[in-house]
Amino acid sequence: MELRHLRYFVAVAEERHFGRAADRLHMAQPPLSQAIRQLETELGVTLLHRTTRRVEPTEAGTAYLTRARSILAEVDEAAHEARRVAAGAVGHLAIGCVGSATYSLLPALSRHLATELPGVDFAFRGEMLAPDQVDALRSGEIDVALLRPPVADLSLTVTPLRRDRLVVALPADHPLAARARVRVSDLGDADLIVHSADRRSVMYDVVVGLFRDAGLDPHVRHEVGETSTLVTLVAGGLGVAVVPEPVTALALDGVVYRPLVRPAVGVELAVAHRSDRAEPHLLRTIEVIRRMF
Repeated sequence: MELRHLRYFVAVAEERHFGRAADRLHMAQPPLSQAIRQLETELGVTLLHRTTRRVEPTEAGTAYLTRARSILAEVDEAAHEARRVAAGAVGHLAIGCVGSATYSLLPALSRHLATELPGVDFAFRGEMLAPDQVDALRSGEIDVALLRPPVADLSLTVTPLRRDRLVVALPADHPLAARARVRVSDLGDADLIVHSADRRSVMYDVVVGLFRDAGLDPHVRHEVGETSTLVTLVAGGLGVAVVPEPVTALALDGVVYRPLVRPAVGVELAVAHRSDRAEPHLLRTIEVIRRMF
């Protein structure tokens, strides 16, 4: 039995006529009649009552018609699904995002991906430090990472997206809050709130590097794992923080943001995935993210 036999039978049973069924199938009537007889012989049942004017399904033929339609529908759906998978239109992906971009980027990104790839089921994890994202990519916990380079893992493909300027988050009542912009040297005696060194934060190295390049010894008072916690501590008056400009989307009472004087200072944002993965829906997602920038 072949699928074409089922299609032939369905056409004859629905048309109630071999000639009309042959026209519908774009074939000659004799081979159609022969194919139906072969099907009945293989099944060992009569599927159709034939007269000179009309064809009617037998009781067995009516039952077989229902199943044949279902089988053909499943086959067609399987082909459609395979084409959608091959085109990267369906699937499931988990996306991790570094904390400084979580608030400014994820809302727009989630809407954009839902519009561009409505058949892909996306899950998002915000507030992830870059080293944690690298570990999660390796383990398969996430599929795509929006992180801050550098990334030393050669098993990952890392594509730069943009460079974010640095700003200073200050308590609203801090003396420097009255200034239009702040220099690193202005922060020489300030208590600093930074991302955790123990968790290998990229921003920790960036901030400490800024101070040392300026000949200053940074006074680190608090180390935190999440950007939201960092900004909350600033709002509480516990110190100041140097952060990427997208953090300004996290507006809290009691916090003001001021540009850092050196405009060339900044940190990159990149998208990363495992190089050994090439699923169509993953590659399409990477391309959509790249186009956003």
